[in-house]
Amino acid sequence: MSEAHTLDQRDEKLREIRDELLSLTQSPLYEYRTQNNYFPVVGQGNHYATFMFIGEAPGKNEAQTGRPFCGAAGKILDKLLESVHIKREDVYITNIVKDRPQNNRDPEPEEIELYAPFLDRQIEIIRPKIIVTLGRFSMAYIMKRFGLEYELKPISVLHGTIHTSGSLVSFPVTIIPMYHPAASIYNTTTREQLFKDFQILKQFIET
Repeated sequence: MSEAHTLDQRDEKLREIRDELLSLTQSPLYEYRTQNNYFPVVGQGNHYATFMFIGEAPGKNEAQTGRPFCGAAGKILDKLLESVHIKREDVYITNIVKDRPQNNRDPEPEEIELYAPFLDRQIEIIRPKIIVTLGRFSMAYIMKRFGLEYELKPISVLHGTIHTSGSLVSFPVTIIPMYHPAASIYNTTTREQLFKDFQILKQFIET
């Protein structure tokens, strides 16, 4: 199968991921989702995006709507994108864990392990040039997944740094760890740092 033909199938392949997630009964979060009439939050945006933003797990607003980053953190992300003149509809936004953990707790390792293959497939389908990780969980997973575990440090050190993927993937990817927008809701210092870090993205905007 040619690459061109593969590209034509992106929408269909992403729909397959959505359908699989809807019926993922083996997830420890499935019962919690169905009890609360929540949706899995698969992802949203341009299936041909240059930039992919990867968070950690959906919050309540996201689970209620099935849309990533649509609550308070999403409003901050929107402003961050606007600050570097990137349209939200031009990027792809998703999370590692696709269902909401109870009480907005951190995702458990077994949950990341279960949902990560869906994220891997999304990356392979969309083939972004730039992956921006939002938060320490997505940073750790993506850095390891792309052969950069030797560069891993705390997010307080790595935020706003640029990394080139290793040889574990079929196409080159630039990875840029960032703080999660939620961490800046009540912390003006973190918010200022996020806006500063986002300026790095300007050099990767295609004209």
